[in-house]
Amino acid sequence: MFGDMSICSLPGRRVVLAGGASLVGAALLAGGQDSAVARETSTGPWAVELFTSQGCSSCPPADRLLGSLARRADIVALSYHVDYWDYIGWKDRFATAAATARQRTYASVLKQRYVYTPEMVFDGIAHDPGITGNAIETLLAKVQRRSTGRATPQLVLPPGGALTITLAPFKLENGPADIVFAVYDRRHSTPVHSGENDGRMIENFNVVRRFQVLGNWDGSAKQWTVPADRFASNQGLAVLVQSTDQGPILGCNKLEPLATG
Repeated sequence: MFGDMSICSLPGRRVVLAGGASLVGAALLAGGQDSAVARETSTGPWAVELFTSQGCSSCPPADRLLGSLARRADIVALSYHVDYWDYIGWKDRFATAAATARQRTYASVLKQRYVYTPEMVFDGIAHDPGITGNAIETLLAKVQRRSTGRATPQLVLPPGGALTITLAPFKLENGPADIVFAVYDRRHSTPVHSGENDGRMIENFNVVRRFQVLGNWDGSAKQWTVPADRFASNQGLAVLVQSTDQGPILGCNKLEPLATG
């Protein structure tokens, strides 16, 4: 089950929102009268998607490192819990078939021989177990060098209202892109009582609870709206602009809750 790299492989507080690409000051948002805004920029943020499982003993180091990345304004960090390790003794309460399907698609696109956990996918173009800071920084530098310009969406969320996603005109070199919307919980602590992590407290960050493709984008100025009943006020929201068929990520952004007072 474990490869040479020690990874699992398979043949009462108020909540305000802060943005990613253009971090909105908490003092502005704490009043509750203004919209939360994550603006479009020509550089960053970049996406890091972790595929993990609470049933995998090799995953906690990557989970912790994703937690560190999640605190960075220039990173959209997402944790997808796969379901193919549920049979080995512990059923991950956040695991979904949709997360597993997304990882399998990446395995095909990135020409991997198999799926494995933990796996971090960087901007849709490179992957690594994500268990050392040096490896993560090396791949982040790679994707940042690749990105001479970003199709970063502006996200606007008025208090209690719908999320508005706006993209300015952008030249798409390799055809249309998908607009992927993800809703995630910022942090969960789970005591594990069986399986490989028996007796451990597992800390997970930016746990994706649902994601969907909102539509296709041809590079022209466009706007999408996500109704307020699709997410809770204490959840993070992320938008990925991704080449169709789960190709490279061309831009991304996030709005996240912050506890205050």
